[in-house]
Amino acid sequence: MKTSYFSAAALACALAFTAPALAQEHKMMKHDAMAMQPTGDQGPSSKAFTEANTKMHKDMSIKFSGDADKDFVRGMIAHHQGAIDMAKVELKYGKDEEIRKLATDIIAAQEGEIKQMKAWLAKHGG
Repeated sequence: MKTSYFSAAALACALAFTAPALAQEHKMMKHDAMAMQPTGDQGPSSKAFTEANTKMHKDMSIKFSGDADKDFVRGMIAHHQGAIDMAKVELKYGKDEEIRKLATDIIAAQEGEIKQMKAWLAKHGG
């Protein structure tokens, strides 16, 4: 009888420690799935933004190496490419000249930074 009591106690402890972690993981997975599904308007620009955002988040899911510098650069390359892709959506569908200029500036800046980061990765064993 003591064995079953200790087994039940061990199980209760294991659940007490793992249930919150599993709930958090489920919440994160649910959030990620929700982030990938379009909400609101389903017009052409909204669909294009959804596609760019989904691709960016997928590409940012890198395998971490433990080297903060390399992991940062790898993640930021995808993040910057996402900004470029979204800016291109603005240029295709947007009408406000101030925001279109901002999108053009973002493309130029992000392309330059991606080039710099790729060169840094090549120099540091990528």
